[in-house]
Amino acid sequence: MKQAFHTVRISTHGPGLYEFTDAAVQFAEAEKFGDGLLTCFIRHTSASLVVQENADPDVQKDLQDFFAQLATRGMNFRHTAEGPDDMPSHIRAALTATSITIPVRHGKSALGTWQGLYVFEHRDAPHAREVLLHFIGD
Repeated sequence: MKQAFHTVRISTHGPGLYEFTDAAVQFAEAEKFGDGLLTCFIRHTSASLVVQENADPDVQKDLQDFFAQLATRGMNFRHTAEGPDDMPSHIRAALTATSITIPVRHGKSALGTWQGLYVFEHRDAPHAREVLLHFIGD
């Protein structure tokens, strides 16, 4: 069993989904493992990770709109030190995922035809997000 690590840095420019599928797949394939698991972990509490359709951009817009309505600003939050968008961002991140595991078989990711890996940015301001990739396999 072998393992490898890599960090993907993603610049965000406000709320939205930022795809990093190519970076993750290229890392996994470059390691030349046969079979294994690729874990993606975001190192932040106000952004998250999702596996989502990468063919129709309306899916991403609809997801963003839904989560914006689900956790709105203006509620009577106690945590307001980082601005009115911060606590809703924490709620959105809590409802999604901070890590995703992708099977790798015969050196290729097992993602479906229309599946992509995304950082789901929940904050209004630009951020530099880090996704730690960990590949374990043989």
